[in-house]
Amino acid sequence: MADRHDRHAGHDAYAGDGDDGLRDAERRAARAERIGWTAIAGVSGALGCALVAGAVLLVGFVVAAVWVVMAGNR
Repeated sequence: MADRHDRHAGHDAYAGDGDDGLRDAERRAARAERIGWTAIAGVSGALGCALVAGAVLLVGFVVAAVWVVMAGNR
């Protein structure tokens, strides 16, 4: 494994003592993954709320239309 550091000597992930740069890159990747999943959850939740609100409005329009038709037949 000694040649691993030689091959990547100029790479930022291997800068510093030992694997400090690698640990930092791993922390940044984990943070980016958490942010990504948070964004996905937020967008999914917003779309779900919009879908429920649309369904409620549609049912409301249908009920109102039926009421108007029934009131016109009297």
